[in-house]
Amino acid sequence: MRLIERTAELAEIDGLLTECAAGTGGAVLISGAMGCGKSELLTTLLKRASEQGYVVLDAVCSAAEQRSPGGVLNQLLRCTAPLSGGPDGDTAGVSPLLERVGAFPPFADQEAGAEEAALHPAVTEALRRLVLWVLDTAEHTPVLLCVDDIQLADDISLYWLLQLVRQLRSSRIALALTECPLSRPVYPRLRAELMRQPNYRRITLGPLTPAGVSGLIADHLGALAAAELGAECHAASGGNPLLVRALAEDNLGAAPGHRHAADVRLSCGEAYRDMYLSLLHRGRTPLLRLAQVLGILDGDLSDGLVLPGALLDGEPAEIARAEQALHSAGLLTGRRLRGPAARQAVLDSLSAAERCELHQRAAQLLYHEGAAVTRVASHLLACDEISQPWAGTVLREAAERHLAGNRTSEAHACLDAALRICVDEGEQVCLKALLASTAWALNPSISAPHLGELAVALRDGRLPDRHALMLAKYLLWHGRFDEAVDAVQRMVEREELSDPGWAVEVRATRELLSASYPVLVTQQGRGARRPVLDAGHRSRSDEDPRVRGAAALSHVLAHGPDDAVASVAEEAMRAMRLGKNTQEWLMCAVAALGFSDRLDAAGSWCDHWLEESRARHVPLWVAEFSSLRAGIALREGRPARARLLAEAALAQVPADSWGVCIGGPLANLVQAATDTGDFEAAAAYLQFSFPEGMFSSRFGLYFLQARGSYHLATGRPYAALDDFMACGDLMARWGFDQPTLVPWRSEAARAHVMLGDQGRAYTLAREQMDMVDLRPSRARGMSLRVLAAAGPPAARVPLLSEAVEVLQICGDRLQLAGALADLGRAHAESGRPGRARAPRESALRLAREAGAVPLERELVAELAGSDSPAGERDSRLAAIAQLSGAERRVAVLAARGHTNKEISQKLVVTVSTVEQHLTRIFRKLGVTTRTQLPAESTLAAVTDRQTC
Repeated sequence: MRLIERTAELAEIDGLLTECAAGTGGAVLISGAMGCGKSELLTTLLKRASEQGYVVLDAVCSAAEQRSPGGVLNQLLRCTAPLSGGPDGDTAGVSPLLERVGAFPPFADQEAGAEEAALHPAVTEALRRLVLWVLDTAEHTPVLLCVDDIQLADDISLYWLLQLVRQLRSSRIALALTECPLSRPVYPRLRAELMRQPNYRRITLGPLTPAGVSGLIADHLGALAAAELGAECHAASGGNPLLVRALAEDNLGAAPGHRHAADVRLSCGEAYRDMYLSLLHRGRTPLLRLAQVLGILDGDLSDGLVLPGALLDGEPAEIARAEQALHSAGLLTGRRLRGPAARQAVLDSLSAAERCELHQRAAQLLYHEGAAVTRVASHLLACDEISQPWAGTVLREAAERHLAGNRTSEAHACLDAALRICVDEGEQVCLKALLASTAWALNPSISAPHLGELAVALRDGRLPDRHALMLAKYLLWHGRFDEAVDAVQRMVEREELSDPGWAVEVRATRELLSASYPVLVTQQGRGARRPVLDAGHRSRSDEDPRVRGAAALSHVLAHGPDDAVASVAEEAMRAMRLGKNTQEWLMCAVAALGFSDRLDAAGSWCDHWLEESRARHVPLWVAEFSSLRAGIALREGRPARARLLAEAALAQVPADSWGVCIGGPLANLVQAATDTGDFEAAAAYLQFSFPEGMFSSRFGLYFLQARGSYHLATGRPYAALDDFMACGDLMARWGFDQPTLVPWRSEAARAHVMLGDQGRAYTLAREQMDMVDLRPSRARGMSLRVLAAAGPPAARVPLLSEAVEVLQICGDRLQLAGALADLGRAHAESGRPGRARAPRESALRLAREAGAVPLERELVAELAGSDSPAGERDSRLAAIAQLSGAERRVAVLAARGHTNKEISQKLVVTVSTVEQHLTRIFRKLGVTTRTQLPAESTLAAVTDRQTC
């Protein structure tokens, strides 16, 4: 294997071999951190010496043999075949001499240390004769002795090496040793003797440079991988060659050259983690233990408040050497382990009990040193048991800090731990209230188990009134309106107190609740509230921005779109930052813009808050803003995008956790699926369970509209009419009867047109038209479309031309496509087919962009039919005119692709009746298959002309 960035070192060992062969012995000591290539360089030296005819004797020291006298010496000389002969010209005496070394106590005085003690005379003689054996061999052939990890050699072997080193000057013997600098220098007399030798070399190996790492990666994975992964690999390995090779093994199957560079990510897998631990084990217990402490204290050492030695039982000098060894090996970045994978590998080497014990000690140390409560709490949370008397206070304070920093998950974990160790009943109630508040932002279902107990505690006076605001919102979400009324009454009663701060909170909450849960305000009585907008619709600058944002929505819901109110909503958002005390009010302000037909501004603001929510990692905020953005996308005529956003909302927070607010994302899904022609998916969405209380919230209105649209699109006008009229009743009861919220009148008028009741359809369309002002708005455009469909044919072209102009301005591309399609049909029906093609083609383009498959199919059929001769078209229309009302309804559903069974279920007739109708339809129209049936719009157009 090629050695990277070791050219100078290889030159040194080549020089040693050359000089030795010439008659001048020498020595080299190779030192360096773990994994930096000492053994590999030694192996290269062995190979080159063998190729040059050297007698090679080698040994590898280990901690297990360190107390075995002569262990290394036995490795070096046990294989006596390479020796040419001893003093007597043979090698037969080597083994007996080695046996003699082990047969006697090594030291004459066993009480003295290895440095001072005299060797046993028999051992001394055996060692002397073994030195002579090597010297005699070198007379004939140069000899290389290699000892790896010399710091782990036994004392007898070190003594023998010392005797040999003293003979190097005049012999053809080369000695190569490697050592790890972690330990204290072993046998200083040997080191001193080496340094006295004229042909002594010291080689220190360090980690690879970034260029060296790239070169090593190129050897394993290729040049493309090196270019893409080199920098990341150096950061993860610190240049340690063994770690680099482990990373190469982990990334063998990545094939990064076949991907875009931005998508390439280095994988620190099993090989990397195993090698990292292996390097620590090479440094024995002190090194591994220090790494484990550093893993526990991750991030707690940057300010110097605590030192890792405080959690270790060892001498400061030993700990300092261990830390230096980790740095030298590239295993640390500052005082942190090198990356999450390395840290996890080290932590996994601890048992659960060991990890808990270290976290306990770390928490205790940090607490007494005055560290931040969040740092102390992070260690407490990692413990299975928390016994410190101060832990509850620390955990609660840490939760408050996390909430202030919008770190909801961390705050929830702290409060949950504080509640587990709390024994005071009153404190437990307050902790449960705080826990419910933090759990809410993660998943509302998590907080549900606490709400009933908290409502009772509030009523009994055990829960402070300041929690009434939070509790009211959560109870309403879950449809527990009676308990919510009691909570609201509590906060209203306290509003009368002289606490300005509380009064602002109450006013902001009431504005919020009145916009989303009007049934609550109805039960409480709307009363005379101080207006947020003056008579000229100007914002009261002294009001809290939350109040202004929610009041802007309430104003639009009650009075319709207003540019001044939209400006108030934007001003309110500019004055707020996303947080747990502003998120719901920000949603109100965005909704106010959407209902004011300021779709560009609403979409831009919603995208901004959605991105911030994602950055804060708060699931509920992401879900709610995603659902809100889906509703805006529907108003923009982009059902495909709306569906993706609504699905993302339910992916963040499951459907059963949305409470009564499930009407929002569910309505978006049903409407988007209906608009794109995916009726099967829309039907599946309608099977979702939802609480009955949903229809006591604004979100229930959206659901009724979406379900009615589905019924209408699938040929069930009576069911659709029930939903639209129910929606209208609720809106009138709540004072929200504005077409900008839900244009239920125009939707109901469409159902009446399908039923052939043009008179009732026209009345509803006219009512809605009278409710919108003359300025361009989505509601006005929709009203004009339905008015044209329900009114006399002669008025259709002017009405639809105006609808097209209005919808082009307000931005609903799907409604615009429908208006253009209607205009094309109106031109065709009025005898101007030449003017019909251009709007139809524009409508087809918009329908395709929106993914509106049903409208696209109709337009394709109409454009194909417009190419037929006039006589053929007139004949087809005359044939359609012969169909009865029941036959036309069957023909429309068959043209949509429904089976006979589905048609029978929708029209509540037998399958046999459907078959009989189809037989007569085919005969009258002169077709033989369903695919030959006229488009739905053509069938409806003939129906309209007949009823008019």
